Amino acid sequence: MSNDVWPMVHAERAALIDDLARLDDGQWAQPSLCVGWTVHDVAAHLVDTARTTRLGFVVGLVRERFDFDRQNARGVERERGASPQDTLQRLRRVASRTSTPPAPLDSRLVEEVVHGEDIRRPLGLTRAYPPEAVTRALRLQLRTPASFGGAKELTARVRLTATDADLSVGNGPEVGGPALSLLLAVSGRQTALEELDGPGAEALVTPRR
Repeated sequence: MSNDVWPMVHAERAALIDDLARLDDGQWAQPSLCVGWTVHDVAAHLVDTARTTRLGFVVGLVRERFDFDRQNARGVERERGASPQDTLQRLRRVASRTSTPPAPLDSRLVEEVVHGEDIRRPLGLTRAYPPEAVTRALRLQLRTPASFGGAKELTARVRLTATDADLSVGNGPEVGGPALSLLLAVSGRQTALEELDGPGAEALVTPRR
């Protein structure tokens, strides 16, 4: 995808920073939708991914013996500040960056929207995401293999149809619902399954980070 993704990414970072700035320390310590990670951990992960360059990603992955989860955990340890406010300041400093790992640029939208919901939903916060940001993130997830955090294989078993966007992808029993809910579900967020309908919904079951 072209560089038109960056204004959307930057807008999502800015919106999340505004939400995080209103939290107290107890809310930062709440579990997120990412298994084993708190809100604070997810914020630190977003600092890490905003800093990541193509070369840095490859070097880090080799260092962690090609273990994506361990690489992510190391990034959280590195970027998690001594306090929530410290981490928030780090996030502010990287909010306008345009560096990226070796992945399609729309992966930056997946990162910001999905992790934004990982933080917001447990805290009862909501955001009206720009429809284009959500649908571009969803389309990328549906053409990305599961080994890279996507759901490409799923489209051979079910048809996913957004009820609020012009998007219908896949073959098999239908799963319908808002594009944001579909994005979260195919990204392994089980809480979004309650917002989906159709005979194919049971196929959306593998937790991922």
